[in-house]
Amino acid sequence: MKIYDLPTPVFLVDLDILEGNINEAAKLARDFGKRIWPMVKTHKSTEIAAMQKAAGAEGFLVGTLLEAERLVEKGFTDIMLAYPVAGRENLKRVVRLAQKARIILSIDCVEAAREINFALEESGVALEYLIIIDSGLGRFGVLPEDAAKLARELRTLKALKLIGISTHPGHVYGASRPEEVEKIARQEIQALKTAADILEKEDINLEIIATGSTPTFRHVLEDNRINILRPGNYVFYDSIQVALGVVAFERCAFSVMGTVISSPRPGNLILDVGSKCLGLDRGAHGISMVKGFGTVVGHHELTLVSLSEEVAKVEVEGKTELKVGDKVRIIPNHACAACNMTSYLVGYRGEDVEKIIEVDMRNGSKTPIENIF
Repeated sequence: MKIYDLPTPVFLVDLDILEGNINEAAKLARDFGKRIWPMVKTHKSTEIAAMQKAAGAEGFLVGTLLEAERLVEKGFTDIMLAYPVAGRENLKRVVRLAQKARIILSIDCVEAAREINFALEESGVALEYLIIIDSGLGRFGVLPEDAAKLARELRTLKALKLIGISTHPGHVYGASRPEEVEKIARQEIQALKTAADILEKEDINLEIIATGSTPTFRHVLEDNRINILRPGNYVFYDSIQVALGVVAFERCAFSVMGTVISSPRPGNLILDVGSKCLGLDRGAHGISMVKGFGTVVGHHELTLVSLSEEVAKVEVEGKTELKVGDKVRIIPNHACAACNMTSYLVGYRGEDVEKIIEVDMRNGSKTPIENIF
């Protein structure tokens, strides 16, 4: 079967490009003496995680506890939690995970740490953790110069063992031009260096100095302190990564295919792909360089100017050969958000459908009762 024989909308992944993206990042990490722990929130698929592990990933970074649970169910044993965990029910889930795998926590405040420590002591479990460093995003994390202060405050919590530091330079997605990416990467490196120097003066051994973002990935490879890289979007790439100058469109593996279902007036087309496929994302942190709500492959004359839930309004600049019934592929602005809209991807090579890849780590694929018990 050819991909253009499929009903629409349909979520596609080019397997040749996917495998190339995974292997390239893994090789770069190896060549520069880094370990790679990919962030799985991009694809939310244990099958793609297995591909990353086969290419050399030593562990995984997760954005949700469900992602961690699905990975552990599939036999993966080295997992970092990107964010702090709170709430008795969620902490019970962490304890259960820790009985089956190495779980590394991320912490940035005393209040959360005390709650975690209490739950761990109550269960007779001890866990390793990283201090989150704010490298400019202003979301999670302490300022680099405050890392030692937090470490001292947490020393009394006996169920927690500090093993390193981490950061995420997410503000790179607010860059207004590609040249800013390297500048933000330097901030990322400097923030970790400052924190590491201060902590090492306190005789704290840092097993892990971790960072991660796809746009800054190549810029931090040569730093001799960072030892774990945690990119996520690199498996697919998307229109935002292209706008940031990270890759060309030819490296984008993920797309959503739709059909032209109407041509109601000159200069407009309507597609059967809306916000429930592409999302309304123009960049989580304010990027202004993307045009419209996705990029129509091979049709520079088209701009997705608005989305409702099930359809897209397309503006035609000049002329187009497209007519009602034709199919097009759209590279989303943000692949991570779009991939979360489906339970499966259709993997293809050339135009030939090869296999179905389950997106089996989405929130909601377990009931709340399953999560608790």
